[in-house]
Amino acid sequence: MLDCRIPWNALVGRLHRLCTLCWLVVALVIVSTGISKAAETASVRMGFLSYRPPPPPAYEIDPVPEDEGLAGGRVAVRDNNTTGAFTGQQYSLDEAWLDENEDPVAKARTLVEEGIQFLIVNLPASELLSVADALKDRSVILFNVGATDDRLRGADCRANLLHMAPTRAMLTDALAQFLAFRRWQSIFLVTGPQAGDKLYADAMKRSARKLGLTIVAEKPWEFGALARSKADAPTTAEALVFTRDVDYKVLVVADEAGDFGDYLPYRTWNPLVVAGTQGLIATTWHPTLEAWGAAQLHNRFRQSANRPMRPLDYQTWMAVRAIGEVVLRGAKADAVDVRRRLLDPQFQLAAYKGVPVNFRTWDRQLRQPILIAQPKFLVSVAPQEGFLHQRTPLDTLGADQPESECRVQ
Repeated sequence: MLDCRIPWNALVGRLHRLCTLCWLVVALVIVSTGISKAAETASVRMGFLSYRPPPPPAYEIDPVPEDEGLAGGRVAVRDNNTTGAFTGQQYSLDEAWLDENEDPVAKARTLVEEGIQFLIVNLPASELLSVADALKDRSVILFNVGATDDRLRGADCRANLLHMAPTRAMLTDALAQFLAFRRWQSIFLVTGPQAGDKLYADAMKRSARKLGLTIVAEKPWEFGALARSKADAPTTAEALVFTRDVDYKVLVVADEAGDFGDYLPYRTWNPLVVAGTQGLIATTWHPTLEAWGAAQLHNRFRQSANRPMRPLDYQTWMAVRAIGEVVLRGAKADAVDVRRRLLDPQFQLAAYKGVPVNFRTWDRQLRQPILIAQPKFLVSVAPQEGFLHQRTPLDTLGADQPESECRVQ
């Protein structure tokens, strides 16, 4: 009778040789796949255009970072390249900082001449429009990450301009929804002297009418930049009396420059809520947001930039990620195809806010939830529960399609 048993040592040897052969096959597949991917890799170049932040005063508690905005773009490039390594794309972000009085149109044209078709722009509204008009006949998409002016999505909208930054109306609608939800319906509105302050105040008035709030009093701020001085002055008593004899629930401050808004909490005549541009604010991003995987983005950003992520960083991150998302799903790496796919109602971008976000086709505004937060804690997220819309509750924030003055097709 034959003994068919295989000696243990021989069996181990055969298994070892079989495993070695399998690993060689896997290695050959990986190498050949890498070679083919390298041969097929598409380069997706983007540009970031912004004025260089001014140097902070000698002592500033929370100075504007030198890389504000750009830092968010850098994290998004790494996120895109993580997937692009497997799908055959290589992303890069060229930075173009403007010095004071430097021409943004000339700088933008230089970037486009160098082959960049995706330009992420942080400029004031008037200069952003100048860049958009100068490039209207070129194959390029501009992503507005900084300007909140409603007119850019209204009468002054442009076909080549997509908006990652929210409008002032979206921010004030979000805040007004929260106040209406809490039944804090009487508002004392304090408006600063800057042009942006007046635009914010106008947006707040529209939001109040829209949501049934009452502005019981409105006063201009005339006591100077007390928040920036960071010290009491003879005007302290006057500022305290400033809020006396007004029957309100919430003091809403319009101070986009941050000159006086932080001075008002705890200095009002009555112990009531301060909200608006300071105090309880509406914003796209906040360091205390941890739900929906947001902590992962916070951690990646902090490891990269060694600081918390700010709203401008987040808006730039979304612009870069939006480009990466449509290219990943088959878009050509050119402006025409990317814009077509971004404006497709089926487009969705995961934004760490609990719901996917996409663009409004009529004004090219990114619809997204807005956070309601105080300095050290997230308070709520708008749209509030119960605010409904026939398309999406996100369209309860900002100008809806019937209200829009944008006529670009």
